[in-house]
Amino acid sequence: MKKILLPLIFCGLTFITNAQDVSVEKSTYGIQTGFLGIWAHNESKLSNQFVLRSELGLDTGIFGSDVNDINGFLLVPAITLEPRWYYNLNKRQNKSKRIDGNSGNFISIKTTYHPDWFVISNEDNINFISDISIIPTWGIRRNVGNHFNYETGFGIGYVHYFEEDNVILLDESGVTVNLHLRIGYRF
Repeated sequence: MKKILLPLIFCGLTFITNAQDVSVEKSTYGIQTGFLGIWAHNESKLSNQFVLRSELGLDTGIFGSDVNDINGFLLVPAITLEPRWYYNLNKRQNKSKRIDGNSGNFISIKTTYHPDWFVISNEDNINFISDISIIPTWGIRRNVGNHFNYETGFGIGYVHYFEEDNVILLDESGVTVNLHLRIGYRF
C-alpha cells in the first residue's frame, strides 16, 4: 500500500503545482535606452496578464531645413501611460522559457504626451509644439541575465498637435508610427 500511495501523492502535488496561474510581476522598475532617447519606467500589475506601464523620459528628434540651413537634434520630455497585455506567458512557461521581469510578447495602447516644458538642442531658439499620441503597439521583451533586458515594438496610431498662438499648423493631427528598440536594466 505504501508503494502505491507515495507515488500517487507525489503525482498529485506535481499537478497542483502546475495548475497555478502564470502571472506578471506585481511591480517592476527599470531604465531603458535606445537610439532615440532614455526612459525610466514602472510596470504595475493589474491582473495576471495585464500591467500598467508608466514612463518618464527624454525622446529624441532629428530635424533639418534647406530654407534656414539648420540641421540638428533635440531632446524633449515624454510622459507615457501604457496598458499592456502579456498574452503568451502560459505558452512560454509550458516551454520552460523565462517569464520573470515580464518577459514575453505584449499588445499595448501607448499614450504619450510631449509637454513644452523645455527643449535640449544643438540649435538656439527652437520652438517645440506639444503633442499627444495614441498608438496600438505589438512588442516583445526578453531578459538577459538577472537584470538586463531588451525590448522591441511596432505600432501605427494617431497624433494630435496642440496649436500655439504664434504658430500656424497645416494639420493639427495625423498618423504616427511607434518603432522602438531598447536595451534596459531592471532593478
